[in-house]
Amino acid sequence: MLFRSLPAEATPQGDLKKFRNYYFKKFPGVKLQDFGNGLYAIDAARRFEWESMEEFPPYEDAIALGKSLFEKYKVGSCFKNGGIGIKQNYPYFDKKSGKVRTLEMDIMACLKKKGVDTKKAKLKYGKGKFAAISAYMAYTSRGNKQNVVIPNDKRALAIYEKGKTAFYAKRGQLNFSCGDCHIGGSGMMIRGNLIGPALGHTSHWPAWRRKWAKKTAKKKGKVGATGGLGTIQRRYGGCNKQVRAKPLKKQGSTYVAIELYETYMSNGIKLNGPAVRQ
Repeated sequence: MLFRSLPAEATPQGDLKKFRNYYFKKFPGVKLQDFGNGLYAIDAARRFEWESMEEFPPYEDAIALGKSLFEKYKVGSCFKNGGIGIKQNYPYFDKKSGKVRTLEMDIMACLKKKGVDTKKAKLKYGKGKFAAISAYMAYTSRGNKQNVVIPNDKRALAIYEKGKTAFYAKRGQLNFSCGDCHIGGSGMMIRGNLIGPALGHTSHWPAWRRKWAKKTAKKKGKVGATGGLGTIQRRYGGCNKQVRAKPLKKQGSTYVAIELYETYMSNGIKLNGPAVRQ
């Protein structure tokens, strides 16, 4: 794998340049911004199907629900600009705590600060009503370019390196890494599905996945407003399961570090979430 053995002196900026150039060479003619459309940037037939679904997007009810919950719990009061149009700056390194914060972490912290019984209200990381709040905030940020900053701070760089290492680490009985599929395997087929590139992957979350919607419908007899909705870390857990590895804790240090690394690699690509995915 091209990026597996990057030298110790490699910088985030250098990693970004190599990461981006790899995809430009692999998919000539695909422009940077189009990578924000995931696998639909590299397959014309699937793009046509996706564009048809986006004309009447199945996530509209989730956005409406997210907005009502956002207003009900006064989530905007916990964020800059009232929580509107800010997702492009996440994840970010908090110098005071020495940790990286994701948007979902800050939403949860806000809810608890306001005394919301998140368990009783069925607001939990990954999906459901909680993901709807995140989806609404993502929707207000559409068109903004991802702008994750990795400061020259040893603590921040250590988290970045942890995310990079985890991204390329093989795991599970199938012995696959994120990079094996979404770098080396991007554009290839697996079980009838086309594997999308990692470049631009963070632009469209929370996403409405047809797989999740079908699973919900089978279990509950209906999809509902949020049945197909999930955050990027829910997807990380699903990826772990697919390679037969145990999913890690959502918003735990490893998934947060991977999200930081992946988002930094997609800096400059416009947000377009929520979006429909396979």
